[in-house]
Amino acid sequence: MLYQFSDYRPGHDLRPRLCFNAFIIAALVLSAAALGRAQRGGGSILTLGSGKNILEGDLKVDESLAGPDKPLSYTIVLYLPGGTVVGRTTVSNGQRYRFLDLIDGEYDVAVEVENREITRSRVRLYSQPNIGKTDVRFDIELGFRAKGVGNKGMKPATVSAEDSYSRSDSNEKLFNTAHKFTDEKKYDQAISSLRQLLDSDAKDFQAWTELGTVYLLKESYSDAEKSYLSAIDARPSFFLADFDLGRLYLVQNKFDKAIEVLKRAVEIKPESADANQLLGEAYLQVKKGSAAVGYLNEAVRLDPKGKADVHLRLALLYNNAGMKAKAATEYEEFLKQRPDYKDRKKLEQYIADNKKP
Repeated sequence: MLYQFSDYRPGHDLRPRLCFNAFIIAALVLSAAALGRAQRGGGSILTLGSGKNILEGDLKVDESLAGPDKPLSYTIVLYLPGGTVVGRTTVSNGQRYRFLDLIDGEYDVAVEVENREITRSRVRLYSQPNIGKTDVRFDIELGFRAKGVGNKGMKPATVSAEDSYSRSDSNEKLFNTAHKFTDEKKYDQAISSLRQLLDSDAKDFQAWTELGTVYLLKESYSDAEKSYLSAIDARPSFFLADFDLGRLYLVQNKFDKAIEVLKRAVEIKPESADANQLLGEAYLQVKKGSAAVGYLNEAVRLDPKGKADVHLRLALLYNNAGMKAKAATEYEEFLKQRPDYKDRKKLEQYIADNKKP
């Protein structure tokens, strides 16, 4: 989707074209919204905590219409969902930014030009147990266009209502304090801060969702469920609460409940590849493969590179059902996205043996 930013600079605006190429693995792993403190490393590299995730991407800017005053650099800022800055790095057009050692959770990735934010997007990082680091790729493409040219009917992009909540100064302090306590694994103190906040404002759906995550970290699943349900009551259209509740149910093997809330999550945000994938997985667990295939295919359509591993899931499904030609097609599609796959030769042999002429 293209957006115009008419307030960028006199005579110009910037429109972002976001290319989300996220190799997100093991979506069933519980999220940890708490993040460690950022420390600046060399060049464009930042280090965060002791997690297993890497977030990186190329910044590509079409500057053909920028004129003589094009920016010399762009600042990539990493935020917590509540607005706390985790870290920042400055890169030039065509360079790669990279954040290392990120623990599981959600981040907002923003781009600033001359201290003015021009775009922001949500990224989820989930590592997989017993494997090495998860490398998540998030490329950002931006393009200049002359002000007033081709912008009829377009509006400046705004932060989604689900991603923002107006708090009093005292409650914002409590929210940030809870993040700090969670960073330090002081979960009881984090819960206390969030409870104090919610006692004064029970409509803060973000705080309820954050509270659910802290309870997850304590493995207090019943309390986590209640918190997510409270978030949904406060804001029925809040995608993240439904999504996280669905993952909680999957972890608990409550597949029918997972399907119910994940269907709602997909209805709220049908463009979410993650939600479509999880819903497909939930249907597989109750042996409803025909329903699962539709959502898994949609996940791949929405994020071909980031969800390339779904092709492997579908190939296994088709192979077990004796539909080897379809499995071969899925392997072909997978290799298009992952040409350097370590077992490429094995997949190519399967394709050669089973693909229909």
